Amino acid sequence: MKSLTFLWRNVADDLAAWCSTSTSRDWLTVSARVESEGLSFLTITLPNFGKDFERGLDQGYVDHGLFTGFQFTRGLPRFLGGFLDLVFDRGSGLLLDEPSIDAIFAVRQLTLMFGKLELPCSESRVAKAMQNYIECEQELGALASKGFNNEDLEDFRTMANALWLEPLCEVDRMVYDHELIPKHGPGATADRLRGNAKFTQNQWTYRMEQILPVGEYLLPSWRHYRLLEHVEFLEPGAESPTRVISVPKTLKTPRIIAIEPTCMQYMQQALSIPIVDAISKDDILGRMVGFDNQLPNQELARRGSREGDLATLDLSEASDRVSNLLVEIMFSRLPHLAAAVQATRSLRADVPGYGVIPLSKFASMGSGLCFPVEAMVFTTILSIAICRDLNLPLRRASLRRLRSKVRVYGDDIVVPVEHVQSVVELLEAFGFKVNSSKSFWTGKFRESCGKEYFNGQDVSIVKVRQVLPTQRTDVKEIVSLVSFRNQLYERGIWGPLNKLDQLVERFIPFPNTLPTSPLLGRRTYLGFDQDRLGKHLHEPQVKGARTKAVIPHNGIDDLPALLKVFLKRSQDPLEEGHLERSGRPKSVCIKIGWGSSI
Repeated sequence: MKSLTFLWRNVADDLAAWCSTSTSRDWLTVSARVESEGLSFLTITLPNFGKDFERGLDQGYVDHGLFTGFQFTRGLPRFLGGFLDLVFDRGSGLLLDEPSIDAIFAVRQLTLMFGKLELPCSESRVAKAMQNYIECEQELGALASKGFNNEDLEDFRTMANALWLEPLCEVDRMVYDHELIPKHGPGATADRLRGNAKFTQNQWTYRMEQILPVGEYLLPSWRHYRLLEHVEFLEPGAESPTRVISVPKTLKTPRIIAIEPTCMQYMQQALSIPIVDAISKDDILGRMVGFDNQLPNQELARRGSREGDLATLDLSEASDRVSNLLVEIMFSRLPHLAAAVQATRSLRADVPGYGVIPLSKFASMGSGLCFPVEAMVFTTILSIAICRDLNLPLRRASLRRLRSKVRVYGDDIVVPVEHVQSVVELLEAFGFKVNSSKSFWTGKFRESCGKEYFNGQDVSIVKVRQVLPTQRTDVKEIVSLVSFRNQLYERGIWGPLNKLDQLVERFIPFPNTLPTSPLLGRRTYLGFDQDRLGKHLHEPQVKGARTKAVIPHNGIDDLPALLKVFLKRSQDPLEEGHLERSGRPKSVCIKIGWGSSI
């Protein structure tokens, strides 16, 4: 913890030089409060300060409702006051006409730098997150049974048909003709099959069998139909529930995800890929909805910060608040696809401390269909709200003018400012919660998909993801430290680099390399190191460190191996030894040796 506070001081000193101010008294505050409050001051209290600062930028002034826990001198907090005076007027708390971009970046960097530090939460915080999961589920159940407005539901049905019917007709046909290509994901499954072992799965559900026959998707060909004698078909009441777990997100709260059974995940991927492809290729929807490219959202956020015409919205518990009733309505005109989507949806969840519960939500994070389906639901709702504002019919043609102003990437949403109120109200009517601390539309600050802007200027920061390493076996921490060091360099924060370089060199060689080098190297504008030429390619080489993942033994042969080859999507050959080793690495180590520096 002490090493993190000294890192904060080094970054603060460099940023103080940027802005011609001093952070000596700020350092005294940080050191004293870390001493009394512990790591939570860096990971919770300071990020709350940063969020309040962003709220002040958005509303255009600071009041005493912000920055709780910090003393004020007239209209602004004393802490980081040298930077705040370059952004707000201390007497009135109003945003200056020309606030310092460097000072805005400095305050954000110094307060949010440790906000995403991956550390396990306390048991009480995990228990609270699970309780919130249950409460969210109860709210959705009540809303689905009697809470939705009938007019809203009918408009949702009309707009969903207008948006998705045409592009997804081909996917509906693929389901009917059994032309889907399933896929196993890399992660864990509820029945604890990993890697190649997933190709030996012997369970299927009766619900899936009605629309997605096991013989079409679990056999290399129908010639081997005798293998079906070993498949166990599960009645709905006997299906394995999705397994709810917590994973590190921030020290304040964990991320709650669900681990799906193997057969469910297998066919969720089979549906997800053609759905995403069809939407991405559509001339209207392809520009409104994103699945693998965050850049359009980021560019629209930049534009919104500069011109003030676009708002950025973020939703809380987004995936857990997608009611399955809305999904049923959305796919209702695509009968085969609708049946497949419901057949691959888990009906129950095993929640620690609460047992197995029935689900009203469509799916939690972890389902292969969660991300595309939630994006479709959000797009449908905001399209309704905007068409209502403009008095336009709920038709596909009405959305053509919105293609350059609306963008949905998961729960990151960009909409025109004049429609924000209608969009927010309708989202809340359908059970969603807009995250007020991460949604912006009144000032010149915008945030979307990991990028933040003020008045068109990038004020995105560099974050510490792991604690600092103490030995070479701290592989994840060393890799994170090298990445953090290089990001600081590229952002122009050079003051702490010498000490960070010395820390890295305690564990591994740290040569100058280009970003394309396979080695863990130091980024610099001064070129790259060269100690020798490679014997075969004659490329410049240096001695350095690289990570080596240990893939677990997980061999298959015979028909499961044949099925794996038949399901390959890419034209690239499979990796050597893929039938002997597979799955996520059980461990990662660092190897020292010669490698290319370019």
